[in-house]
Amino acid sequence: MRSKTLELACDLLSRPSVTPKDEGCQQLLESYLTAMGFTVEHHIINNVSNLFAIRGTQKPTLCFAGHTDVVPAGDLSSWRTPPFTPTIEKNKLYARGAADMKSSIAAMITACERFIQLYPEHPGSIAFLITSDEEGPALDGTQAILKILEARQQIPEWCLVGEPSSTVKLADTAKIGRRGSLTGYLKIIGKQGHVAYPQLALNPIHQAFIPLAEIAAITWDQGTEFFPPSSLQFANIQAGTGAANVIPGILETNFNLRFSPETTPEHIQATVEGILQKHGCEYHIDWILGGKPFYTAPDNDFIRKVATTIEKTLGYAPLLSTTGGTSDGRFFAQYGTQVIEVGPVNATIHQVNECIDIDELEQLSALYEAILVNLFVS
Repeated sequence: MRSKTLELACDLLSRPSVTPKDEGCQQLLESYLTAMGFTVEHHIINNVSNLFAIRGTQKPTLCFAGHTDVVPAGDLSSWRTPPFTPTIEKNKLYARGAADMKSSIAAMITACERFIQLYPEHPGSIAFLITSDEEGPALDGTQAILKILEARQQIPEWCLVGEPSSTVKLADTAKIGRRGSLTGYLKIIGKQGHVAYPQLALNPIHQAFIPLAEIAAITWDQGTEFFPPSSLQFANIQAGTGAANVIPGILETNFNLRFSPETTPEHIQATVEGILQKHGCEYHIDWILGGKPFYTAPDNDFIRKVATTIEKTLGYAPLLSTTGGTSDGRFFAQYGTQVIEVGPVNATIHQVNECIDIDELEQLSALYEAILVNLFVS
């Protein structure tokens, strides 16, 4: 017999909610939340679906944060089972979003159900902020709703993000921060011409060799105790018309930096553009700041209580880390919210045959319930 957590996870996973679609996931969550006494509101912003729900009026507020959108399935022929037909094989649940992060949302919901049944008059407040724009531009999701909450003075004190933070086993790693993300879209401008008459043209590929190599070789910082060193990686580079006898007029490239608090976006931009100018490049660059670094100190009472709950519940202490990509936790942190990320093993996220272990799913729901008890009752 399937548990309620597994049933809800499968219901969510059966909906092909590729960014920014929600496909009714949040309406399904509303039915659970209203039954528990939550006040639920929906905000649709530029085709992005957002759900905010809250139970209680007292502080502190713990907000469970997550997203119902998923990345595309990719090569369907490589999936062992259809990506939006949740399938259980050898005690693993396969589907797009199984690890990232519909299973976490199901675990949050059922954890709250059991907690509220035990403690219907619990102190503080519990909230949910769920978006369909985490895997996309992330402009009309969490950060847009937090602006609304700020105007109402409803910014939560605590936030638990259900992103897949674990490495080998459930909650062996918990994220207490993330590096910042900065992307540069660069055009180096030359002059198109015939390869036999280079004196009449200006080859942007030749112009780019030295400055791009210099940019790639920069050591930005040494990181900190909780942050690895900042890293720049070129992701794409393109030039040429396809003909072997034409000097191209433009080279286009983009690169991304994941940066620690030791480096600022302003310093990165000035350094990169200084190198391009030093080498006499004519260029145009657009910078997109995906998010600044954020960090909640491990000796913070919220982090300490979550970490001790993990150790008591699962029998081992989590590694507190800031590695990995960005998450919507960065938007909460801008308002002073204390943020931790605790979720499933991330080994299969964004891959074909994404999956979660069924036992891990049930453990996750029990862990979230234990965290609620430790924060509000103990």
